[in-house]
Amino acid sequence: MDVSFLGGPSPQRGVGVVAPFDFALDRELWRWMPDEVSLHMTRTPFVPVEVSLDLARLVSEHETLSEAVRTLNAIAPEVVAYACTSGSFVGGMMGERAMCEAMSRAGAVPAITTSGALLEALVELDVRRVALVTPYTVSVTRSLEEYVAQAGVTISGCAFMGLTRHIWKVPYREVVDMARQAVRGDADALFISCTNLPTYDVIPQLEAELRIPVISANQVTMWAALRRLGTRAVGPYQALVNPAARSGPVAPGADPGPVLPEEEQQQEGWT
Repeated sequence: MDVSFLGGPSPQRGVGVVAPFDFALDRELWRWMPDEVSLHMTRTPFVPVEVSLDLARLVSEHETLSEAVRTLNAIAPEVVAYACTSGSFVGGMMGERAMCEAMSRAGAVPAITTSGALLEALVELDVRRVALVTPYTVSVTRSLEEYVAQAGVTISGCAFMGLTRHIWKVPYREVVDMARQAVRGDADALFISCTNLPTYDVIPQLEAELRIPVISANQVTMWAALRRLGTRAVGPYQALVNPAARSGPVAPGADPGPVLPEEEQQQEGWT
């Protein structure tokens, strides 16, 4: 961050983020932020329901989202993002658009959701066939498949974990294993769903192995929000945020991107 010796730190641009009450990956969202942009987080009220379609509906009610956005108005973010995949696809494409409209009315700024950002990313990468990885139960996963199909994108493969809680504790190793199960045939890209599933470090690893763009819920959310500000997310070796990484398969002998040191892989539960 630039610092003025007389005036203190340079002004920050702001992205307001509304997250479900159980969101645990604030630190991961910050990793996509350039120095000149700050995240301003707020959460929906607690409800005693595990991850399910019912929870997705409860945390995405318009009044809930509008009230959350109003808590951010004093900070004056330039865009607001609803960082929840299931909560933003559970009502289909029309429901997602209605959420954006409700948030925009409450904050008088552009609004996006994770699921809307997903569709933007699929267009950006010219994806017609996508493989899916989710931590969800079968019913929530099927709802995501229906949402993507509404956008005219074919599901080429899918793998899901069947979790209803503690999704943020899933290690990278399990994400990698599920990705390998999901990607078969001629997928143009892989989408890893759920903003509570850690993905930042695993994206370049999977892109190097699978030779297709790999996008995740938190990544597309931050990418789309920063797009509204006319700036770029920070994601070395990630095809969505770094167009230079979209060149296709890595040639033999070429550098496929950064590899986590063995001790870091162990810390992340990869090995």
